[in-house]
Amino acid sequence: MLIGILETGLAPDALRGRAGSYPDMFARLLGPHGFAFRTWSVVSMEFPDSVHDAEGWLITGSRHGAYDDLPFIPPLEALIRQAVSESVPVVGICFGHQIVAQALGGRVEKFQGGWAVGPQSYDFEGRTVRLLAWHQDQVIEPPAEAEVIATHPFCAYAGLRYGDRALTVQAHPEYDDEFLEGLIETRGRGLVPDDRLDAALAGLGQGSDSAAIAARIAAFLRQPRSAVA
Repeated sequence: MLIGILETGLAPDALRGRAGSYPDMFARLLGPHGFAFRTWSVVSMEFPDSVHDAEGWLITGSRHGAYDDLPFIPPLEALIRQAVSESVPVVGICFGHQIVAQALGGRVEKFQGGWAVGPQSYDFEGRTVRLLAWHQDQVIEPPAEAEVIATHPFCAYAGLRYGDRALTVQAHPEYDDEFLEGLIETRGRGLVPDDRLDAALAGLGQGSDSAAIAARIAAFLRQPRSAVA
C-alpha cells in the first residue's frame, strides 16, 4: 500500500543529520507495517496531480498554524476534502490533526493555556497512552462528524476519527526523546516558557506508546472503506 506523505513543515537543519526529515520519521514509524512511501512537500507547493496518486495520505506536523495565510493551506484543505469525499484515507499528526479539522469545518486556535511540551498521558478510549507533545495550537471546535477518540486535561480533542475516512492525533508518535530534546534547544528556548521546557526534559527517558499508535494508524489505513456516496 502506497502512503503519500504530505510534508507541511521542515525539521530543523541541526537535527536532520540524525533524525532526517519529518517524512523520514514517519517512514521509520510505519515502515515495519509494510507500507511504501512517497513524499510531496506541500509546504513548498509540491502537490500530487490526483488524490488517487497514493492509496492513503499522511499529513505531517509543522511550525506553521493551520490558520496562517500561506499559499499551501487552501490547496491542502481542498485535497483533504476531496480525499474524504472519495474515500481515500487520511491520517493527520499535530498540524495534520488541526488542518484536517479546519478543512472539514472545525476551528483551530492558539490555546489560551499555552504550550504542551514533552511526555503526556492521553486517554485513548479508556486506555492510557504516553506520547510526546509539541504544540500550542489546538482544535478548539471539532467538525460535527468527528468522533473524539483521545483526550487530555490540557487538550480536549487530542484524537479524532471521521468514520473510515480520516484519523488524526495531536501528539507526535514519530518523535523520540532525542529529537524532542533537540527541538527544545533549537526552537524552544525563548519561545516556550522555561519551566515547561525543563519539565519536559525531566520527563524524558521513560518510553512512549508510539508503537501502539503506529499499529492503530496502520490498521486504520488498511481497513475496508465504505462505498463512495
